[in-house]
Amino acid sequence: MPGITVTFIDVNGQTRVIEDAEPGMSMMQVAKAHDVEGILADCGGACSCATCHVYVGDGWMEKVGPPDDVEEALLDMVDDVRQPNSRLSCQISVSSDLDGIELTVAPDPGY
Repeated sequence: MPGITVTFIDVNGQTRVIEDAEPGMSMMQVAKAHDVEGILADCGGACSCATCHVYVGDGWMEKVGPPDDVEEALLDMVDDVRQPNSRLSCQISVSSDLDGIELTVAPDPGY
């Protein structure tokens, strides 16, 4: 069974197309497995930091959905680089509905 295609644009502007993302993984896990620059994932996916912050590509926010209250609080911590399409990649699950999604790694806020 073929995987889901996910495109990451890393913090250096490099595009990484990953064609073997498995349903049920988090986008953070996919990024870490493929060494996407800028996804630090300090908490390992426990939704207790914001080091996997990404910007969801145009047209995908409706499918991805909004952050829950816990994720919202963490995104508030990186308010200076937050955008309306900000999400934590640890909270986005790979699914066939997201085949072809593009995620841009947010810059490190530096604090």
